[in-house]
Amino acid sequence: MTATDHRRSRVSAGLLMFRRKNDALEVLLVHPGGPFFQRKDDGAWTIPKGEASPGEDLFARARTEFEEELGISPPACAKPPSRKSYGEPGATAGRSGDWIALGSIKQKGGKTVYAWAFEGDLPGSFELKSNTFEIEWPPRSGKLKEFPEIDRAEFFPEEIARRKINPAQAPFLDRLRAALQ
Repeated sequence: MTATDHRRSRVSAGLLMFRRKNDALEVLLVHPGGPFFQRKDDGAWTIPKGEASPGEDLFARARTEFEEELGISPPACAKPPSRKSYGEPGATAGRSGDWIALGSIKQKGGKTVYAWAFEGDLPGSFELKSNTFEIEWPPRSGKLKEFPEIDRAEFFPEEIARRKINPAQAPFLDRLRAALQ
């Protein structure tokens, strides 16, 4: 499947921020907001990501979703990854390998997720500012309630992240680890 050939299935794109703290790798994961994930923890966290429209540039969508879900911009990109690297895990682009292409995975529901990683940290003054969505809540109540798309964002050491992340997205952690060695 190419980056632009996603008419048959849903496609999302996201960014995985990582940092090195005390010689250990940590990754930033986000927890979905809303009532369905309120009591879910292990296996519920994800990389900041969002659905792309057919033909949309996936790397640009990943950057937009990161900003919309966290309220901060990812770093400026001197040279974005080439389209041919979208599906190739470990391919890098930009100066000093600023961006690491993590390729794609297919989630349980059939959605394909493309991801890129970059090294960074949250600003000291970070305050989560996520987009919101509305759903009827409680069900069949006729009342619409607004919820944040993301209700938490947190860095986790790699071993804890493997427990927290949606199992289908765990290969992104493996690919990041391989690219950093």
